[in-house]
Formats: sequence, C-alpha cells, structure tokens
Amino acid sequence: MRLARKRLRVRAYRKSLQLRCVVDRTSQVKEGDLLLFSTQRNEQIRLPYFLQYYRDMGVTHFFIVDNDSDDDTQDYLMDQPDVSLWHTKGSYKRSRFGVDWLNHLQSKYAHGHWCVVVDPDEFLLYPFCDTRPLRALTDWLDSCSIRAFSAMLLDMYPKGGLNDQPYVAGQNPFEIASWFDSGNYTISRNYHHWNLWIQGGCRSRVFFPDQPERAPALNKVPLVKWDRRYTYVNSTHMLLPRGLNLVYDEWGGEKASGILMHAKFLDTFGAKAQEELARSQHYAASAEYKAYATQLKENPEIWCKWSERYINWRQLEILGLMSKGNWA
Repeated sequence: MRLARKRLRVRAYRKSLQLRCVVDRTSQVKEGDLLLFSTQRNEQIRLPYFLQYYRDMGVTHFFIVDNDSDDDTQDYLMDQPDVSLWHTKGSYKRSRFGVDWLNHLQSKYAHGHWCVVVDPDEFLLYPFCDTRPLRALTDWLDSCSIRAFSAMLLDMYPKGGLNDQPYVAGQNPFEIASWFDSGNYTISRNYHHWNLWIQGGCRSRVFFPDQPERAPALNKVPLVKWDRRYTYVNSTHMLLPRGLNLVYDEWGGEKASGILMHAKFLDTFGAKAQEELARSQHYAASAEYKAYATQLKENPEIWCKWSERYINWRQLEILGLMSKGNWA
C-alpha cells in the first residue's frame, strides 16, 4: 500500500504538468482555512449556486480545475475573488477522472487544512448543518482525532419528466430535484482498501435494473484533514493510507456521517450525457453514460410511488442514510 501510494503521488506530479494556472489567488489562504477542490467542465450554469452554497457553509477558498470548457465557465471563475483556477486540455480519463490533478493541488496547497472534494453537482449535508457551520464539524473531528468524514451520494430527482422544469443559473437545484429513493441500497465491504461499497438508489432502479452490480458507487469520503502524504485512489470513493477509509464503526456503533445531495437529474442532464458519451472520457468505456443516453431519449420520469420528498437532514438520519454518531 505504501508503494501504491508513492506511485500515485508520482503520477499526480507528472499529470500536473498538464495544468496551466489561469488565476492564482492561493496567497489569500490562511492557516486553518477550509478549502474546496473540484474538477469540472462546462458547468457555468451550476457554479453560482454551487459557490454560494459552500461559501455559506464556511469554505474560504476554491481550487478548481477546468477541463477545457467551451462555455463561459472560465470567464465566470476568473471573476470570483476566492477562486484559484487551472486549465487543462488533458484527458479526463487518463488523469484517472481528474483525481491526479486534484491530488497534486492538494499535496501542494492543502497540507494541514480540512478539504472538501466534490463535483459541481454535489452538495454536502452533515449533522446540524442547518444550525452549525462546517467549522463546528471539523473542530469536533479534530477533537476526536478523526481525519476523514464520509457521506453517501444521494441522487435527487424531480417529479415528472426531467425536461419539464427548466433550471436557471443561481437557482437552488433542489427546488426542482426534491425527491430521492429512501431504500434500495446495497452495502458490501472492500477488504483491500477497508472501505464500504454502496450501490443502488434511483440510478440502479432506472438505468441499471437488469445489472444493478454495474450501477455507480455511492460511497464517498469528501471531507479530509489533508496531509501531503495522502492520495485519493478512485474518485473520492477511497484513499490511501487505508485507515482514512475506516469511516464506519465495525463494532456495532455508529460514526458520524453525512450525505452528498446529487443534483445530476435536471433538464440540463440530457445534453450533458450526450456530450460526455461523445467524449468517451468516463469509467468502463462510458458504460454509465450509455445507459443514461438510452433512457433519456424518452424524457423519463424517475419518480415512483416509493419516492420520498426531501425535508431536512434529520429526515435522512431517521431513514438511516446518515448519522450524527456521538456528536451532540
């Protein structure tokens, strides 16, 4: 595992040569600041709400890699006073889906900081997020000597066809995509990296009904007290050293965990799926996006009679999808 981690760190350095700094505001970062890292492409419509959401949560600086967007993303991000921006034309697939680029930036800039690592359509919920800033959570994690915080990816979707309600820039996406699957999840243990592997939800139900084992993984570790020796292995699903993946209590109790609300299923998704399918830059020969493209031709309704409407984080805790553990 140590050798694997060293190889990944060397790989990240080599892939960093593909990055061109567009705006460097990293001198603004102060000791103890909460940082956010993200890779994106053509997400300008999502960015106003995304940035404000995490600013309100307490994030003080954003490190964003733009993978050769051809919309107004770069111009928009250049104007944001708390964003440092890099551009690359490099292959998303050959950078291990952006992980190499972000591993390098975190190694260089994030040592000793709590870091949020998310996509522009992922929104972190944690216990007491309606009354306590993210700093309260990280302070508690520090006091317990906990270095990583897990969250299950929860796919949100609208009632009705995906194209029935247009999304506009700056809008809260969960005003439209306010429903989710409260069950239909499977959990297994990855004995090699010591993490849990979660699948299911609406993507399994709608897009992989005959092959649920091929549905995307929903387990994430999006919040980490970063050390330059660390590295993500596969997206934010797991890290090295392996101890960072022990974000569950194997002795029968519960550790605190959160939810990443996933705002993928909006009216913008059809065009995005076609673009990504044409680029063929995703995992397993873009099998996931092939499944999306097949189903999206009919403007499908993901909602079903078992769907649950989102209320707040306490609802998700009652349903067993997240936990406050012993944080009170």
